[in-house]
Amino acid sequence: LTSAGYEFIGMDHFAKPGDDLAKAFHEKRLYRNFQGYSTNAGTDLYAMGITSISQFGNVYAQNYKTEKEYYAALDDGIIPVMKGYSMTADDIIRKEVIMKIMCDFELDFSTIEKKFNINFEEYFSHGLNDFDDLISDGLVEIKDHKIKVAEMGRLLIRNVAMKFDGFLERKEDSGKYSRTV
Repeated sequence: LTSAGYEFIGMDHFAKPGDDLAKAFHEKRLYRNFQGYSTNAGTDLYAMGITSISQFGNVYAQNYKTEKEYYAALDDGIIPVMKGYSMTADDIIRKEVIMKIMCDFELDFSTIEKKFNINFEEYFSHGLNDFDDLISDGLVEIKDHKIKVAEMGRLLIRNVAMKFDGFLERKEDSGKYSRTV
């Protein structure tokens, strides 16, 4: 796609130069939601359909997973939500870090420290200690209180972001990149 004039903006997304997504990428105002990259940060998403997930503010809600339950709720005049999740303060911090890495391919620790009143290196000590493989493979660089993702690392951006995901178990695994490619 790049040879056809498209620009790689992240993971599996490309945009023509001058497109709103490309502009947002260069201006560091790109956002990511369930549907992919977007220019609409913080837009509430109200899900329609079986298993779909809504996001409004710091709350997520998933609709019923079966057609029978979904339509039964609708027939009864009930919103067909089977479960919800309200983000914790930790979730909100981690979401911001992951968003910056996945959208900007870099992260300035001081930005997060100021926004959330934390010491980044202390707060994320476990995740940062887990970066040796990414650094030695030339995928990222950590210096001057910043993480910068190299060109090759951009193709494996999920692996970088996963280091900050509080829900994932961190396991030593020789197939560490193949699961996300």
